[in-house]
Amino acid sequence: MSASSFRPPGPPSPARTVRARRGGAVPGLLYRPAVPADPEKVKEVDLRLEEWARGLDLFPKAWSGDFAGFQFGRAVVLQHPGAADLERLTAAGKLLLAENVVDSCYCEVSEGRGASARGLGGRLIIAQSALDPYHGTPETEERWRLGVQADGPLRSYHWALKDYAAFATPSQTDRFVHDMARLHLGYLGEAAWAETEYMPRVWEYLTMRQFNNFRPCLSLVDAVDGYELPEAVHARPEIQRVTALACNATTIVNDLYSFTKELASDPTHLNLPVVVAANDRCGLQAAYLESVEIHNRIMEAFEEEAAAVSALSPVVERYTGGLAAWVAGNHEWHATNTHRYHLPDYW
Repeated sequence: MSASSFRPPGPPSPARTVRARRGGAVPGLLYRPAVPADPEKVKEVDLRLEEWARGLDLFPKAWSGDFAGFQFGRAVVLQHPGAADLERLTAAGKLLLAENVVDSCYCEVSEGRGASARGLGGRLIIAQSALDPYHGTPETEERWRLGVQADGPLRSYHWALKDYAAFATPSQTDRFVHDMARLHLGYLGEAAWAETEYMPRVWEYLTMRQFNNFRPCLSLVDAVDGYELPEAVHARPEIQRVTALACNATTIVNDLYSFTKELASDPTHLNLPVVVAANDRCGLQAAYLESVEIHNRIMEAFEEEAAAVSALSPVVERYTGGLAAWVAGNHEWHATNTHRYHLPDYW
């Protein structure tokens, strides 16, 4: 399809394949050490998640390698070092797993699982209803329930949220549901650009990634740790800003660690280095290093502003500490998960 009329021109035929190097942290990236993951907790959460997924028939046996390689248990144990108990860690893992099932089956065209940008809005509005239930006549509600339970991705959303809501407060649950709507809006924005072959400007891409990011996962930090940041406090602009900064920093981390994998599977896939290269008319190596600097500036802003708002109250300090722990743990998971990620050989 034709590109948008104001699509910025790309660089002169940049190389779309890069040599990969071993794992480890991205050189020059600003990050904080994570609390080490307890291997016994990791093992137990993985066992519980696998049993849950198989009980709901969420994916075929052929996907077992992907399930093991993703390391869901290790991810949530690293991200929530202050979790109140294993049940809450497992609930966070169920939501993470469900989000990835929906993303893989509905959105990620390159994974070859039937996903497509075409018609994605229709699929995602039904997916949102698995979290934000339909209300109507008894007959249509029953048809909706049957429709949700007939589809693996929808089942995963429905039952994962049900288990989370069993211990989260109604306001924490509602917060998560609205953050999932933000995520779905981001999915749609990215899909629209793919369908029209539009190359966004850097600020446009980063705006999209503020929606298509890890925010639903960070929405859980207080509930998983066993307390609640009051809704009126959570809604304050300065709290919303530090939350967004944390989410945006950790989402750019994903772009940086996913870079070689995405280029290998789909050279047209948008990520921050590719967008920077197209807009700045530079090579991918220079664009990647510039993307590291963009991350670092956002990360510095998060740390400075989180420290300032932490003085508001002990519960805000606990919340920002939970955000920081999630960001650190997520970075550790990316840097050490060599099954999924390899860095470009740019250093």
